[in-house]
Amino acid sequence: MTKKLRVGILFGGRSGEHDVSLLSAASILKAIDRKKFDVVPIGITKEGRWLGAGDAHSLLEGDSSPVARRLRAGDPEATPGAKLLHEGMPTLFAPEPRNAGAPAKGLATRASGSGAEGQSLDVVFPVLHGTFGEDGTIQGLFELAGIAYVGSGVLGSAAGMDKDVMKRLFAQASLPIVRHVTVLRADWEKSPRKAIAQIERALNYPVFVKPANLGSSVGISKAHDRKELGPALDLAAQYDRKLVVEQGVGGKKSRARELEVAVLGNDDPKASVVGEIIPGKEFYDYEAKYLSEGSVPVIPAKLTRAESKRIREMAVAAFRACDLSGLARVDFLMEPDGKRRIFLNEVNTLPGFTQISMYPKLWEATGIGYSDLITRLIELGLERHAEKSRTSYSRQE
Repeated sequence: MTKKLRVGILFGGRSGEHDVSLLSAASILKAIDRKKFDVVPIGITKEGRWLGAGDAHSLLEGDSSPVARRLRAGDPEATPGAKLLHEGMPTLFAPEPRNAGAPAKGLATRASGSGAEGQSLDVVFPVLHGTFGEDGTIQGLFELAGIAYVGSGVLGSAAGMDKDVMKRLFAQASLPIVRHVTVLRADWEKSPRKAIAQIERALNYPVFVKPANLGSSVGISKAHDRKELGPALDLAAQYDRKLVVEQGVGGKKSRARELEVAVLGNDDPKASVVGEIIPGKEFYDYEAKYLSEGSVPVIPAKLTRAESKRIREMAVAAFRACDLSGLARVDFLMEPDGKRRIFLNEVNTLPGFTQISMYPKLWEATGIGYSDLITRLIELGLERHAEKSRTSYSRQE
């Protein structure tokens, strides 16, 4: 009988997307193949405290904020009462190397007060969206611990989180992006008039103002004129030291089509069919994604065969430009007029992962079901770890 792999599902975290992470984790914990994997849930509170399975259970089943209970993206069958997690209260402890020259085996768990030797995790599936989970910080911890994990490495995660750096990599790869300006929070606070003049010289209204490092459209505003630009910059400045201001696609009279592609793989990534989000609001912000009912996903998007092929090729090119691995959702903007020009918007290295989130739905439409997708991502994490393990980090005698 084949030994089951021990998989840690890590969720919660300190970011503004904490509640979305709980929903993604609940869906994964319900759908993961228990015949192949022993599952260890690990929660992180909004304050940054790590929890073992018993307390992690509470985090999923009642200690979340009122916002989490209103999020429509959650699978209703995978939320409170599902008894998804193991009983007991394991605690986390640092692993010990097997010998002086060997790398640490990885994060481990043991039952509280049992005194039993811990069992190391074979792989971690981080379901942490946004800051401290999607930006390379937790990936650095996994690298130090020598443990396999799902998703992009430190560089790819950091680049995929920072919209300013990401756009530089897209430009280097000759991928089409919208005109944009990056403003430091310190410069905006020191000289608002100068910052506004810099933006208005480079861009035309309407513009989108975003924190450079955040996800789920938190802190993003659409500014139609100078009167709205200042408050938009103030809002974005609450969430990051770098503010990215982008030229709106479609102008004042019409809005861009919002297209999305799911990418899966390591060195040979594949793209899903193209999907489209028709927002219930003026643009696809946090409320439109998770709270209101008006947004409509269209899978596959209504495009010509040539447009679909080009967008999928661009998605793979963007994945490679940022040195990503495992998974990413790649977002595009398409002009609504006759030109139908396509612009690469951004990559999301740990996108929402409930059963009704776009990333799994795009792969379902392409032929990979939700449970099989989870298994494939775990396999890709192990594959990447094995490839990385071939690298020497010291001089060979």
